[in-house]
Amino acid sequence: MEEIEVGDEQKAKGVFKASTKMNKYALACALLASTNSILLGYDIGVMSGAILYIKDDLKISKIQEEILIGTLNVCSLIGSLLSGKTSDLIGRRYTIVLAAITFFAGALVMGLAPSYPFLIAGRVVAGIGVGYSLMIAPLYTAEISPAMTRGFMSSLPEVFITIGILIGYVVNYAFSGISNNWNWRIMLLLAAVPAVGVGLGVIVMPESPRWLVMKKRLSEAKTVLVKTSETEEEAEVRLGEITRAWELHESSNFAGKSVWKELLWRPTPATRRILIAAVGINFFMQASGNDAVIYYLPAVFDAAGIKKKKQLFGINVIMGTAKATFVMISALFLDKYGRRPLLLLGTVGMVVSLSTLGLGSMFLEHSAHKPNWAIVVSVIAVCADVSFFSIGLGPITWVYSSEIFPMRLRAQGTSLAVSVNRLVSGVVSMTFLTISTKISFGGMFFMLAGIMMVATVFFFFIMPETKGKNLEDIGKLFEDKKTSDEGEEMS
Repeated sequence: MEEIEVGDEQKAKGVFKASTKMNKYALACALLASTNSILLGYDIGVMSGAILYIKDDLKISKIQEEILIGTLNVCSLIGSLLSGKTSDLIGRRYTIVLAAITFFAGALVMGLAPSYPFLIAGRVVAGIGVGYSLMIAPLYTAEISPAMTRGFMSSLPEVFITIGILIGYVVNYAFSGISNNWNWRIMLLLAAVPAVGVGLGVIVMPESPRWLVMKKRLSEAKTVLVKTSETEEEAEVRLGEITRAWELHESSNFAGKSVWKELLWRPTPATRRILIAAVGINFFMQASGNDAVIYYLPAVFDAAGIKKKKQLFGINVIMGTAKATFVMISALFLDKYGRRPLLLLGTVGMVVSLSTLGLGSMFLEHSAHKPNWAIVVSVIAVCADVSFFSIGLGPITWVYSSEIFPMRLRAQGTSLAVSVNRLVSGVVSMTFLTISTKISFGGMFFMLAGIMMVATVFFFFIMPETKGKNLEDIGKLFEDKKTSDEGEEMS
């Protein structure tokens, strides 16, 4: 490959600035990879309703219910930890296929489970698949996307999670009228259908050009970059930047050493800041309680006085529609307004929404008559909470985690951050009902509002703006405090 001179590199900046329109090939690849995320969304949505019937059919306790819900999230920690090394060894594309196959097996075991232990076993297997998919879908998308549209494309995994949640709610509503022995089984078995589609669709995708460069398959990398760029000149420039970034890592003091040592054992100041930012945003995404609120919303409104399952599932559909609408709005504006403004807007909005939900829940808990206006306020507050989550933390967590690590550290750094995500999700899911019993649902929502206030401060001071920057340039934003503070202005 021809060496690219400094003058050409300056022209490259103009190429990237001009390439603001969506590349259709890159978009198709991003859509295919992101459909993997529909698997987690479907499980979150469908389990919120299926658990009501599982409790009646298998006669499980509240503790067993929490374990059943949380097992998938905790075990997804295994998949997310393994996914970094796996994707570096076999490639990003085949890791997505592996995630779909694993989830397919788990869905079959869950749907056909004759008893509670078998149901738990299915959740374990499906959880491993979810862990793989949550890490690899945004990472692959970030690596194949042009810089100026990377925000939109990297947020697509969250879009598909939200679509999956909405499909799960609709399936709950559709099958709520059949026998209790069969409805929850059909709900869980249907998760195998999208897993098959994902596994087959991903086979036609190209491999990540950055992974191909890591394996020194430069001609294949260039072929992919030509398809995902507007011009061959832009593809040449992108290949040159990726290749130089990789060669720089290979010639560094860490060459030949474990990536984990580079991340965790005497990391550079920039690497430490990147790790804190990635782990922090993943921690707060799940500490917000969003997954738990979705899983246990029927229980929350059952306590508020809504007893009919059909009505509970109807509220879920309304909430899922609001969530899907706002995650699409966020995805469309991520590359225009940037990550920071939408992230801060989302967390501030969640503070207000969760506080309102806390007030509404406490009023309903202490009211014998359960007035309709209080129920309506609580429903609106829930919809607002998940909508603000979908504007900020939902999509931006995946975008940010997958784009801030340098190439050598990207797969395993992202897998570490996503592992924190899954661990916190599991802990929150497995303790939500227990803590709510002790301090009431209202108290729980006030506690989550407090966590989101802390998150807002963290994001304001720690997270630089990354919109429009090439993956190879983002690390510079973390090199010193002044650069980080100026990141937003420079973009």
